[in-house]
Amino acid sequence: MAAQHDHGHTPAAWTGVIIAFVGFCVGGVFIVAAKPVGFWAGMALVLLGAIVGGAMSALGLGKKEEPLVRTSDLESEQTEGEPRAHANA
Repeated sequence: MAAQHDHGHTPAAWTGVIIAFVGFCVGGVFIVAAKPVGFWAGMALVLLGAIVGGAMSALGLGKKEEPLVRTSDLESEQTEGEPRAHANA
């Protein structure tokens, strides 16, 4: 079954999330170990993940924007007898 939307299926999203996930893991380990410097290093990695993901998206590795289709345009193109279809189908 295919998803209707490809939310997050880009190299920019995957890279940003992986870096942020590693940052959360590092922060979690150091918060349990009561080492504040390590915790803040993990939080810096989380921030780095957001920055890297945003930069990669700006460089064209993110989701491509598709033009929006107005409902009135779809209805005017349909002839009688044709079933109504989803705009992105």
